[in-house]
Amino acid sequence: MISCSICPRECRVDRSKDECGFCGAGRDAVVSHVCKHFYEEPVISGSDGSGAIFFGGCNLSCVFCQNKSISRRAEGKRFDAETLADLFLRVEDSGVCNINLVTPTPHAYVIAEALEKAKHRLSIPVVYNTGTYESVDTVRMLDGLVDVYLPDLKYADPDIAVKYSGVKNYPETAFRALEEMLSQQGRCVIEDGLIKKGVIVRHLCLPSNSKDSLALVDRLSSYLGKYDLRLSLMSQYTPEFLGDGAVRFKEIDRRITGLEYGRVMKRVTDLGFEGFFQERESASKRFTPDFDAEQFKKSERIEIDEF
Repeated sequence: MISCSICPRECRVDRSKDECGFCGAGRDAVVSHVCKHFYEEPVISGSDGSGAIFFGGCNLSCVFCQNKSISRRAEGKRFDAETLADLFLRVEDSGVCNINLVTPTPHAYVIAEALEKAKHRLSIPVVYNTGTYESVDTVRMLDGLVDVYLPDLKYADPDIAVKYSGVKNYPETAFRALEEMLSQQGRCVIEDGLIKKGVIVRHLCLPSNSKDSLALVDRLSSYLGKYDLRLSLMSQYTPEFLGDGAVRFKEIDRRITGLEYGRVMKRVTDLGFEGFFQERESASKRFTPDFDAEQFKKSERIEIDEF
């Protein structure tokens, strides 16, 4: 990582010297929290919970990010490939359904090396839970190491991507990365109600932006028939995470309406997608982790010595 090009930002910093680019990540992977996550899609959380490993830092800067307290800075426990591989095995030992790598992109090199060491000893799937601002080469590096891709496909319009996430080339980049994910996975495999292999594309519907959501699912529909994918349409957007940005982004300083969400749901149904719809009641801060709350620290965290 002498000249980092792990993601489309291509900051070109020397991470072998612990230099940091936009995402804030240096030489090692940074893990902020490890917990059993029960609020993912049913095929991911199951009844035992998903083994969520929340990495610090992010290569996006979404104004509405619900994980802002850890995504805006790469802070937490540092892991090299050897110790991260050991963490994967201990998370599996906690009895979860899968290893769920949340915001893994800044740490993909270390993650890939750790999976090379641990994959043959894991008996549960590895989920790559990403904002989809990925380089194709990085996704190719993960071929055979990741079992389930969980890309959050955010925008069809590049201007909206600039406005809310600070990246100019998001749609073209994200769709190229998605196609590589789909080409790797083949068919989606779900056994006993749990996903073992495949791609679930997430899309979060934003208030005042249903036209962009419609354009996104229209474009995504071109993959139907060619690839086996599932779509998870989410209505959980909540404006509490805007903070000071509420003044600047007034159009999203509210929850999505039933009319807006219903319009996108109808298009998804008409196009013949398989997957999941989220109830609008999920648009509440109580369904998102509060990483600083004592209740979160005591009740949901997986007991790992380092944390």
